[in-house]
Amino acid sequence: MKHDLRIAAAFRREFSDWRLWLARSIVIAVAAAAGLTVVAFTWLTERALEAFFSIQTRWWWAPLLWTPMCTGAIVWLTRHHFPGATGSGIPQVMAALDTSVDTSSRPLFVSIKLTLAKIVLTAWGLLAGLSLGREGPSVQIAAGVMHGARRWLPRRSAVTEHGLLVAGGAAGIAAAFNTPLGGVMFAIEELSRTPEQRSSGLLISGIVLAGLMAVSTYGNGTYFGVIHVPAVGLSLLLPGLLVAVGSGVAGALFARLLIASLSGGSADGLSRWRLARPVSFAVACGLAVAMIGVTTDGATFGSGYAYTRAMLEGQQHVPAVYVLFKFLATWLTSWSGVPAGIFAPSLAIGAALGNDVAQLTAYPHAATLIALGMAGFLAAATQAPLTSFIIVMEMVDGHAMVLSLMACALIASGISRVLSRPLYATLAQIQLRRLPPRQDAQPHG
Repeated sequence: MKHDLRIAAAFRREFSDWRLWLARSIVIAVAAAAGLTVVAFTWLTERALEAFFSIQTRWWWAPLLWTPMCTGAIVWLTRHHFPGATGSGIPQVMAALDTSVDTSSRPLFVSIKLTLAKIVLTAWGLLAGLSLGREGPSVQIAAGVMHGARRWLPRRSAVTEHGLLVAGGAAGIAAAFNTPLGGVMFAIEELSRTPEQRSSGLLISGIVLAGLMAVSTYGNGTYFGVIHVPAVGLSLLLPGLLVAVGSGVAGALFARLLIASLSGGSADGLSRWRLARPVSFAVACGLAVAMIGVTTDGATFGSGYAYTRAMLEGQQHVPAVYVLFKFLATWLTSWSGVPAGIFAPSLAIGAALGNDVAQLTAYPHAATLIALGMAGFLAAATQAPLTSFIIVMEMVDGHAMVLSLMACALIASGISRVLSRPLYATLAQIQLRRLPPRQDAQPHG
């Protein structure tokens, strides 16, 4: 009898509080809206990149004018009107989650205004042919949508502003990659800092729902298609280790370059130029990206999706220098100051590195090493090995590579941790410099 009474009391607590169910309904509805926003953003960026390649195919020299002109215009608009939209977007969300940021300051990093600006400016960057991805921007975009829901939540709601930002940022990854599980892991590994957020079923449900919005629109596993791999054997050990070590060193170097370039603390001439004349510096970066793209017959333009997919399917002959050129084009794009993510270009760089090792070692199953390179370089650049491994794993058909992908990501990330500071955490600290100075307490008379 007492047990039945306890069950009845639990049911009354669960179902009688309308505030609880209102908060749940709002979170789920806004998570779906965030996922659909990222789906629309994905569509826009794909059309923008198609338009660029249409121009580049018709007039091979057009990027030499178009790309630097657009880069300068994007940086001018960003710096003068939307300073919070610059860069990837992930550091802004991490900065907004910092305990030193109060409610009044969070719109500096995440808001509906920045969401709209990020959508337009990132799409414009791909229309310009810059080497950037949409996944990092998707984090800030979805976080802005979720953060906007706070005004509709009832008072004394158990859903906090912190929780909405974590769920929104992770929902962006889930929807951008069509990988709900990857979004959950990104929330745990990169964004969440408190145990109660890690165990929140409601927020995890929102993340998964946002990812399912993308899956329902584009189908499952369409990010790079499906990678078919043979059974993994001992013959993979040496080339796999080469990919893990190589991607770890290259990813660490990439992270160090980005940190040094974007921190603004260097005293070299280029950094002084970027600080004093950011628009003309951006034009120069855009011209360099265009020259690299023209030299490689368009291979380094854009996010790298099509090129990576062709590599995985064995339809693309990739010269060994592609790794270097894509690396430089992505670094210059980020250094220019445009809103730009690095996830997709990192996957392209890692895929090319794996392909190079396959050619060097005459390994017959290049797709296997390509997948390992994707996981390894992304893990090293972001120092988020579990997220990287899961994102690539969800692109692979079958479980034969699960342990190989995990081992490669962990080795590469471990090497990166020795050679470089964490990329996103460091850039988040740079974002926090934008906070207004606190008023010091008045001295006593």
